[in-house]
Amino acid sequence: YPQVISLHLVIPVCAESRLSTSTFYSEESLWGAAAMAYCQHIGVEFMFINDLEQCQWIRQKFETPGIMQFTNEEKRTLLARLVRSTRFEEFLQRKWSSEKRFGLEGCEVLIPALKTIIDKSSENGVDYVIMGMPHRGRLNVLANVIRKELEQIFCQFDSKLEAADEGSGDVKYHLGMYHRRINRVTDRNITLSLVANPSHLEAADPVVMGKTKAEQFYCGDTEGKKVMSILLHGDAAFAGQGIVYETFHLSDLPSYTTHGTVHVVVNNQIGFTTDPRMARSSPYPTDVARVVNAPIFHVNSDDPEAVMYVCKVAAEWRSTFHKDVVVDLVCYRRNGHNEMDEPMFTQPLMYKQIRKQKPVLQKYAELLVSQGVVNQPEYEEEISKYDKICEEAFARSKDEKILHIKHWLDSPWPGFFTLDGQPRSMSCPSTGLTEDILTHIGNVASSVPVENFTIHGGLSRILKTRGEMVKNRTVDWALAEYMAFGSLLKEGIHIRLSGQDVERGTFSHRHHVLHDQNVDKRTCIPMNHLWPNQAPYTVCNSSLSEYGVLGFELGFAMASPNALVLWEAQFGDFHNTAQCIIDQFICPGQAKWVRQNGIVLLLPHGMEGMGPEHSSARPERFLQMCNDDPDVLPDLKEANFDINQLYDCNWVVVNCSTPGNFFHVLRRQILLPFRKPLIIFTPKSLLRHPEARSSFDEMLPGTHFQRVIPEDGPAAQNPENVKRLLFCTGKVYYDLTRERKARDMVGQVAITRIEQLSPFPFDLLLKEVQKYPNAELAWCQEEHKNQGYYDYVKPRLRTTISRAKPVWYAGRDPAAAPATGNKKTHLTELQRLLDTAFDLDVFKNFS
Repeated sequence: YPQVISLHLVIPVCAESRLSTSTFYSEESLWGAAAMAYCQHIGVEFMFINDLEQCQWIRQKFETPGIMQFTNEEKRTLLARLVRSTRFEEFLQRKWSSEKRFGLEGCEVLIPALKTIIDKSSENGVDYVIMGMPHRGRLNVLANVIRKELEQIFCQFDSKLEAADEGSGDVKYHLGMYHRRINRVTDRNITLSLVANPSHLEAADPVVMGKTKAEQFYCGDTEGKKVMSILLHGDAAFAGQGIVYETFHLSDLPSYTTHGTVHVVVNNQIGFTTDPRMARSSPYPTDVARVVNAPIFHVNSDDPEAVMYVCKVAAEWRSTFHKDVVVDLVCYRRNGHNEMDEPMFTQPLMYKQIRKQKPVLQKYAELLVSQGVVNQPEYEEEISKYDKICEEAFARSKDEKILHIKHWLDSPWPGFFTLDGQPRSMSCPSTGLTEDILTHIGNVASSVPVENFTIHGGLSRILKTRGEMVKNRTVDWALAEYMAFGSLLKEGIHIRLSGQDVERGTFSHRHHVLHDQNVDKRTCIPMNHLWPNQAPYTVCNSSLSEYGVLGFELGFAMASPNALVLWEAQFGDFHNTAQCIIDQFICPGQAKWVRQNGIVLLLPHGMEGMGPEHSSARPERFLQMCNDDPDVLPDLKEANFDINQLYDCNWVVVNCSTPGNFFHVLRRQILLPFRKPLIIFTPKSLLRHPEARSSFDEMLPGTHFQRVIPEDGPAAQNPENVKRLLFCTGKVYYDLTRERKARDMVGQVAITRIEQLSPFPFDLLLKEVQKYPNAELAWCQEEHKNQGYYDYVKPRLRTTISRAKPVWYAGRDPAAAPATGNKKTHLTELQRLLDTAFDLDVFKNFS
């Protein structure tokens, strides 16, 4: 055997009958030559697995003589699947030769491989398969695995097709699909979902995992016997993208495991134009899977029967051990990166060899004809039959006039958008609660509902303080969150809170999981002891990952609209490690894929002298990606203006200044008749600020989330005497009120809090401006001028008042870093912005 595999146990299967002439050899791709040479058979990596039972299981599957046998019927089925896979690509090439489609040529065996995994899994009891994949071969998978109507695929190539019925859409090789059908091999129903994805390779991996976990959770599949996931990868991306590693490390964590994923690597032995020797440091592209002891099966894709056998074994492994497994399809890419690309520029010798390669369909057909399994007319009839199907679908596709993105939805929510057969009303009921419910939740939050359970002494003081607040009919931030969550659980809404250290809370304020001080691993979640028939509450500390975990929670939120799924960053600053999920999925997801999602991001934010990495959740970035027009004043007289604004936006951005408003916005997220991502900039110092309290009165029936909290002090009593109207959001409000009081300016300066930044509350802010006719307007923020909210708020405020007045700025100067690391400098900057805010002459020099 080739020396390239000398470090691993590689077992040939029926070696004498598996010899092939498919080896590529070129100066550019020596590794490719060796890989193809050893994968003329089947290579198995498993000696790193430290479980004897698993190793023996693998040995039995590959060392038993004659174990890889196929009946003639199975061979004919395999041939028919190869015909469909190959002729589909050839049909597209004939009809649209100048269109990008990222075809599967060179790895046509992928289609029968996937169908074999699904068949075997269905046989073992799986009835729901969730898939994620990059663009290469996606249309073929949609057509021949998911069974998307061919005419729906073909019409995507029509340049005359009218714009989408909703949203801006996406290219055809990014779209997803959901389909329930009969598996013809097992005669059992199976549901297939292919998750939509961006061009960011591997970004969909954790999303698929999260959706799979959610579907398992909702159907009570605690062992992954009913719902499973299949992830497809390219060799370069599998080795090169860190999100692969992050996703693997979620695979065996209690709150994240999906009980085994089948990974299929389409190993083209090239990444765009990059040779494998330049693309990775590891011997194989699949070596990352070794970190979780996943067996790795390398197989020559020009040997369809070897591929089918390996895929059956992979499905059986997953069914037996409920752990990840990798199938490495060592193949080639007949065209360039896409159909318009010329690969000979960079891999000339490799592609000279590829040009000489017989397609796998031709090879396998010749083999079966020689074996007498089929004859030539039968083979040609199979081809003609599928070609006719494609031609008929092509004719029907010409009748399509509008591109309906909703036909490509990967996660439908049947029944959610209608009530008694009619569209749901565009309104939101009160988010308040009765005092009895608030008191009951508060009492549970301040107690230990399990007997003989010893908690930490410091925690006893925290619970005692909570109990005193309940008696005084007030809440702080942690208690407001508890009441929002607890009330939704009572209403049957499952809540899942995930992120680093969320069980206790980064700032030791939450304490949703209590730990017995005397018994190891004995815990209690009081939130699950609120009501007899409540929905379950899941709170789970995540691995130290943002990209992977946020993607996972996004996928979890896709599964059902009747759940509140929240991801909390340890500090808001760290969300940018997950920027790909935010930019490619959360922000534009509905516009691209008509896929609503109600995920909530909790991002601790605030300038408190903690340095540039523990201060800013970068609100300017979220606001810059909001889809509203700063120069257009909407129709403020429209019925349900605030709800329609929410429906039209791509996400909601808030920065609450009171616990009561935080309570309301969490409840509103579920009571709305639709779902939008919710971005909340949460506090740090306000968690224990004595003034950051809310009364039960602010949370009773009839109360709502306040998009704007107007001035309610002396300035509001005599508005004509007010000289300056300050607009602000979040924590800086408390700095402003303290400074205003110290300067005895409570009658001269009014302070209005904008709690919901986007969609922008034009209607309420217009009333505020009109209320103070003699006041100059200023926006005050603690962030630097080129950061924070100013560039978003200023043009919208100007539009609100028809540009009748300037909107001045009071805040920190522009800066490259979000915050200083020097405490004295921090305090100096804070005092300077407060001086600007309350110096009534400061802006006259700029008039």
